[in-house]
Formats: sequence, structure tokens, C-alpha cells
Amino acid sequence: MLTIGVDIGGTKVAAGVVDDDGTIVAQALKPTPADRPDQVAATVAEVVRELAQDREIEAVGVGAAGFVDETRSIVRFAPNLAWREEPLQKKISGLIGLPVVIENDANAMAWGEARFGAGRGQSHIVCITVGTGIGGGFVFDGKLFRGHWGMGAELGHMQVVPHGRLCGCGQIGCWEQYASGNALVAEARHIAAVQPKRAEILLGLAGGTIEGEEVTEAARLGDEASLLAFASIADWLGQGMADLAAVLDPGCFIVGGGVSRAAEFFLDRTRETFARRLTGRGHRPLAEIRLAELGASAGVVGAADLARLR
Repeated sequence: MLTIGVDIGGTKVAAGVVDDDGTIVAQALKPTPADRPDQVAATVAEVVRELAQDREIEAVGVGAAGFVDETRSIVRFAPNLAWREEPLQKKISGLIGLPVVIENDANAMAWGEARFGAGRGQSHIVCITVGTGIGGGFVFDGKLFRGHWGMGAELGHMQVVPHGRLCGCGQIGCWEQYASGNALVAEARHIAAVQPKRAEILLGLAGGTIEGEEVTEAARLGDEASLLAFASIADWLGQGMADLAAVLDPGCFIVGGGVSRAAEFFLDRTRETFARRLTGRGHRPLAEIRLAELGASAGVVGAADLARLR
């Protein structure tokens, strides 16, 4: 049985035809019309039609970066795509004539990793996607936990600093303002501004505005400011995981998202901070912290599988 998984990001719409074993047999990619949210459904339909040519597709799963309702059909709120009460399932289904399931993109990633990736064999999993912001997904007792209204696991919007930094969601002090890709860049820029000698490699690479790729490359070259920026997000991630463990007690954390590609600079320190900050440490098992295995394909694979299991 073939299904199509679609992962709608802020810059690209990635899609793939996925078989029963979680293997992607065909892929397609298109730019996201982020400045025209009303055109996203048409873009998804276009990429689905491209992949469905000469294939028998049973259903389509779509991972969207936003708050998806309990019926898996409406995106209630998506700060990066300006969706508000968007009937995405109805729009896409009407354009392609196939059953469509909408799911939060981090939930789709969590399900993909639980079924076919780093979470295989684990019953209680917390997935954390560290990218531009922070997303999350819970798989408990082998089931995706979505919450009463379908909007659970929005981990990036836990308030960790009262009166802290303003977040794109409209609140202040959210976790993603301190432990995400954007936070990494902000920290590196701050260090470079106030102590430029510690950022000589980074400033030389950047030339102008410092971005995430330059921070990672500078870290590989031993830039002190970049390494300090990674240490900062590592500590925030470890602290956040310790807090989540106190509430959810998972057996395993899985870290994915774009920043995870630079895990060599922060994951070990994240594990150390987690172990140090864990409530009851020394008197409870220590949850594993694993790197996601499916990479950028996790959301596509997870969304496709959720469509298959609809």
C-alpha cells in the first residue's frame, strides 16, 4: 500500500511516496509560498499529483507547522505561515480527490521516528525538533498523544523565563527563544557584538549578517563564540528535558530538526545537563537521549504512515 507524506515547512514543501515499511520510493520538493498562505494547498496538490502519476495512492498525510485540531483537518494557528482557522484538509482533499489527514509536523516526525527510526522498541518517547523554533511530539504506549483538542506537545512554547524574550507566538520567555536555531544565531551574534575577538573566525566567515550555517562552520573551525553559543542551547535543552522528565517520565528523548545536524557541538553537553538537572537524580533511571535517525525525511514518513492508519 502506497501513501504520500507531505511536510510543509516555512521555506519548502517536501513530499514522498512511502510504502508499508516506511521506505520512501519517490520524492518531490517545491518552495513554500509562505507570503501567500492561501496558495499552500495548491502547492501541496501540485506536488501530490506529480508523485501520484502512474501510482496507486491510497491517502495523503500532511505535516503542518501549527496547531491542528482534534479532527486532523483544521490548522487553528500557524505563526510562521499566517494560517488562522485554515480548513487545510478540505482544501487539499478537494483538489486531489484523495483522503487527507492533517497533523502537526513535529507529531508526524515523532511518529515516523517511533515507527521506523530512533524510537523503535521504545514505548514512551518524547521527540524534540530543534530547528528555527522548537516542536515536539509524544508517543506513549505506542500511540501518538495529541491532547484533548489535538494541540498537545507544543514544547517550544513552554514559558521558561518570566518576562523573557518576545516569541513569535505572541507570548514571552518561550523555550524556543533560548534553545532553537534562532536562539543559537542570536547568542552567536550577541557574543560577536560584545566580544568580537572571541568571534574572529565567525565574523570572517559571515562577512555581513551571521546566520546558522556560518555558526556551525565556525564551530567546526574552533571559533570560541560559536562553541559558546552551542553550549548555551545545549544547557537550555538539557534543562528543558529534565523538566519534561519530571512530568512525563519518558524512556527516551529523540532530538531531530535542522540543528540536530550539528549534534557534535551540543548533544553530549545536553545529556550532561539533563543528568545534572534531573529531579531525583541517582534514584531513578536516566532516559536515553538519542539523535533522530530519519533526518529530514521523518516528517514525510510519519505523515504518510498516519494517513495509512487513519
